Amino acid sequence: MSRREQHHPHTDELSRRSLLKTTGGLAAALAVGSASAAPTADAAPASFTHPGMLHNWGDINRAKVRVAAGTDPWLSGWNKLTANSHAQSTWTPNPQATIVRGGTGENYGILYNDIAAAYQNALRWNVAGTSAHGDCAVRILNAWASTLTTVTGNADRFLAAGIYGWQLANAAELVRGHAGFDLAAFQNMMVSVFYPLNNQFLTGHNDACITNYWANWDLCNMASIMAIGILTDNAAKYDQAVTYFKSGAGNGFIGHAVPYLYTDSAGYALGQWQESGRDQAHSIMGMGQMGALCEMAWNQGDDLYSYDNRRFMKAAQYVAKYNLGQDVPYTTYTWGSGQNCAQQSQTAISTASRGQVRPVWAMLHYHYNRRLYLDDQYIAQMCFSVAPEGGGGDYGSTSGGFDQLGFGTLMYAK
Repeated sequence: MSRREQHHPHTDELSRRSLLKTTGGLAAALAVGSASAAPTADAAPASFTHPGMLHNWGDINRAKVRVAAGTDPWLSGWNKLTANSHAQSTWTPNPQATIVRGGTGENYGILYNDIAAAYQNALRWNVAGTSAHGDCAVRILNAWASTLTTVTGNADRFLAAGIYGWQLANAAELVRGHAGFDLAAFQNMMVSVFYPLNNQFLTGHNDACITNYWANWDLCNMASIMAIGILTDNAAKYDQAVTYFKSGAGNGFIGHAVPYLYTDSAGYALGQWQESGRDQAHSIMGMGQMGALCEMAWNQGDDLYSYDNRRFMKAAQYVAKYNLGQDVPYTTYTWGSGQNCAQQSQTAISTASRGQVRPVWAMLHYHYNRRLYLDDQYIAQMCFSVAPEGGGGDYGSTSGGFDQLGFGTLMYAK
């Protein structure tokens, strides 16, 4: 039987929560492959799994065993991590009371560099067990939890609250069992500093037309709300993010993020990404933001990856194919902008930043191809063309190089 995604026209949403509850098993969950089951319910898990954001214990243990055995591609991914300047246990945090993104006095680069350091040191502690790295990650996160009170700036403050919100929560999730980590203080910071901005954006969109902001703006705020929900065991916040993915009013809703569907000449299903007419850097960023949301949900028993007949996979195939240098179809995209919803249109896909390298593909390839056994031709080509994936600090010093935490080769290869 062909494994091509488009040969499975039915909606294939694995009922992972039921599976996890009845079998108690990650192994069982992985073994179900592409079996079809009833859609997952729209409710948070009865109890949250920890660690249960971008990485679960299975991911961590696999990386630990494979790196110790010196096996590639895990070893290559590990070497990429240990070579990064942010992954050193000597990193000194620089916490700020106020973070500004957009407008006068911008200093948000301080935050994304410290997040990369916390995450990378947390990975080293989890995979290799080196106490100095665990201590460093905790030192960074505790410092910010006891200092940061405000995220501000122009409209870009919502990007900061979204992107850095879910990333901070993921770093914290990896050290929540560390004796020195002040989890309560960190949870309080996330709920009091980040969540209000995340929620304000999704409910009000900065008082702009609902379609004014690109998909990534919604997605990063959705991911932050989901991550905060998991970190704090808050079902309402987790559900808020899942519900928005399935039926939200803005462009983070999967139907708006992927407005048009196609089948190419090779028979692969493709989905036009909402930002494709804008540029490819933001389209690829979208793969990372929606991918993070789907991976976190997966580790809590919800299969958003397969929602709406795998609409996200179709988008990832589309973005990957175009950025591999191949042609894809494009339908004129029209939206309302500003506060009065003035109509704008993009009539062609953008070549800007085409082929840009970002560490977002391993997560998607190893899910669709190795968990679900699907033919993800273009995602796979992109994944291996940029492997091994690095993280913040490996892709330049500007914010785009820190929009994703990275190291997918190390943590997702199967």
